[in-house]
Amino acid sequence: MPETPDIVVSINGVERDYHGLRPLRVRALRMRAGETVAILGMDREQAEVFVNLVSAATLPDKGVVETLGQPTTVVTSNEEWVRLLERVGILSERAMLLGEMTVEQNLAMPFSLEVFDLPADLRTRVESLASEVGLPLELLKTPTAGLSLLMRARLRLARAIATEPSLLLAEHPNALVEETEAEAFGADIARVIAERRMAAVILTANRLFAKAVARSVLVHDPATGDLTSASLWRRWLSSRQT
Repeated sequence: MPETPDIVVSINGVERDYHGLRPLRVRALRMRAGETVAILGMDREQAEVFVNLVSAATLPDKGVVETLGQPTTVVTSNEEWVRLLERVGILSERAMLLGEMTVEQNLAMPFSLEVFDLPADLRTRVESLASEVGLPLELLKTPTAGLSLLMRARLRLARAIATEPSLLLAEHPNALVEETEAEAFGADIARVIAERRMAAVILTANRLFAKAVARSVLVHDPATGDLTSASLWRRWLSSRQT
């Protein structure tokens, strides 16, 4: 049976072989609308597999994934998948940016293919989106290839939220920027999530970044697929050391 509408992500007994040392396993995860969770313990390859499962790009070998109230197995056509992706934003280095195009052209692409002469309403929409993620308006005419890492990461964030998704999936977003810029970018992500009241899953290896962007921090055990509260994990480690 599909989950109730306020459950945006439900994962039960999932395994997916990706030709790594072991399959990606996730025993259970259940998130309601507006919840934000950071998950520690998945490397970049595992994070990509996780995002592909939740976004219905791939299906699990075992178990069930439900996204936005429906099993991912019901997504059987390209049209259905595109409609799902309009409701699931993905913040990832894999998301394509066209370096020869300007910032405003890249921002306009989710809304229109007419990106060389933006009409007034589209320009207003692009400027609003840029301001929301901390992209200075004076950079809108800059070719994307000429941006700093932080500005490019903010552009990726803007693209991820352009269609007003209900769920944001982020693959190691702190790795998109210099280490010294990670805190600022984390603040951008946390603010956008809060203002838009989205649900979000942030996959990262950085505990401080995880705490900065998410209300709940979980640690993934790759052997069992268990997701354990980071606070419980720290208490367990402390007990082992005494």
